[in-house]
Amino acid sequence: MSHAPTADTGESLFARLTSPRVLRSILPAFSLVVILLAIFYLQPRAMSPIGLKLLFNLSVPIALATIAQMFVLCVNDLDLSIGAYVGFVVAVGATMLDGGIAALPALEGMLPDPVPWILTTPISGVIVLAAGIGVYALLGALIYIRDLPSIVVTLGMSFVWAGLAVLVLPTPGGSAPAFVRAVMTLSTPVVPFAIVALVIIAIVVHFGLMRTAYGAVIRGAGGNPRSVARAGWSLLKIKMVSFALAGFFGMLAGLALLGLTTAGDANIAVRYTLLSIAGAILGGSEFVGGRVSPIGAVIGAATLTLANSFLTFLKLNPDFQIGAQGAILIIILALRVLINRAEARR
Repeated sequence: MSHAPTADTGESLFARLTSPRVLRSILPAFSLVVILLAIFYLQPRAMSPIGLKLLFNLSVPIALATIAQMFVLCVNDLDLSIGAYVGFVVAVGATMLDGGIAALPALEGMLPDPVPWILTTPISGVIVLAAGIGVYALLGALIYIRDLPSIVVTLGMSFVWAGLAVLVLPTPGGSAPAFVRAVMTLSTPVVPFAIVALVIIAIVVHFGLMRTAYGAVIRGAGGNPRSVARAGWSLLKIKMVSFALAGFFGMLAGLALLGLTTAGDANIAVRYTLLSIAGAILGGSEFVGGRVSPIGAVIGAATLTLANSFLTFLKLNPDFQIGAQGAILIIILALRVLINRAEARR
């Protein structure tokens, strides 16, 4: 015997769909859709595949940098060096990863002629990039062992990365390796590659961090480190792994940015530090407690990228665009605060 749905059932379903938890989870996607529709209203030609490609292209490196920041936030730390680090990767990629040590401008005129083959192989660039990830892991160890504020350590490290980037590439130049350009200029049917890349990044990181046992351990180290330690896990190792993952995704962000620009500039990613923090927070991450959202982080990064395009289509004075971006971020975060307060009252 079948029963017709009652009014109570409908009200219960509506209450679940409008619960603070659900509203908080869909807020990043809602923000992205609103800004995207506003862009389509101002510039209808943006709805074409080419228009979408132009809109989302730069969101790929920003999303990768945001994921890097998210891994640091996951263990209750903050990375103020990610922008300088991405710039360092761009400098290394445009020189050593393309032409080996011999491509460094600082060595011009100092090498024998002909230049030995070993000095022109890209393996030196691979070693340097791998060493950068290792340095990130060591930073995590230093912060944990000495109980140092991550803000201070990473702020100091930002000057080191920036200095190394300028040392490797004093002036804009160099060129992106062929394989990096090939990846970032891939042509995919129907949906632009940038959107496909964003989806892949979100799914892979979500599965690794939210659906695996060790991902739960990493998040637990941010939410309840004492319980994780009592369970036999090494908090030092977790901190090092989290920072190493940040270094890895920061490296991918630099290579992706280089593939889009095709040339290097040591100062090209100065804004990435603030963008990565804003993207992660906009996507639902918290500064404490190990609460992060990989999918939300990617959506947050895409939202910030589209917000810049939206302000450009509005023909807003470039001097005010950064302030307008901040205002958009504040509005969205204010909505999240209201949702959190509604949840606390329940």
